[in-house]
Amino acid sequence: MRRIERMTKDFQSESGIFSWDQIERFEFEHEGNQTQIISGNNMHLLRAVFEPGAVYPMHSHPHEQFSVLLSGRILLTVGEEVREIGAGDGWYAGCHVPHGGKILGDEPAVFIDVYSPAMQWILDYLKTGKRLPPSAGRTTR
Repeated sequence: MRRIERMTKDFQSESGIFSWDQIERFEFEHEGNQTQIISGNNMHLLRAVFEPGAVYPMHSHPHEQFSVLLSGRILLTVGEEVREIGAGDGWYAGCHVPHGGKILGDEPAVFIDVYSPAMQWILDYLKTGKRLPPSAGRTTR
C-alpha cells in the first residue's frame, strides 16, 4: 500500500516520537471540535477535542475503529448500545457500525481513535476543516 499523505511537517520519518503539540490541527466549527491525525502505512491515529455540549455526529465507515476517552464525558452510542462514559473508558466500532454521541458536562471530551486500514477519505474529510497551526505549548485540551 502506498504511504498516505501525512498532515504534518514535524513527523515525517518511518518511525519516531511525536508530541501532539507538533501536529497541525483541523477545526470543524459546525461540529464543535478540533482534530489532529498521524498516518502510517496501515493505520491512522487521531486525536479529537469536542467542546462541552457539542455533538459527536452519528456516522459509520468501512473500517474498524478503537477509541479511548482521555478526559470528559460522552453519552455514547455504538450500534444498539448507549452508555455514559468517562475518562479511561473506550469503545470499538466495527466496519459499518453507527456510532456517535453527545458531550456531557462542562469539560471538553478528548479522545484518541485508531483506524485500520488507513483510508484516504479520512484525510480528504480533514481538508474540509479550517487548518490551524500546531499549538505552541503543551496541549491542555
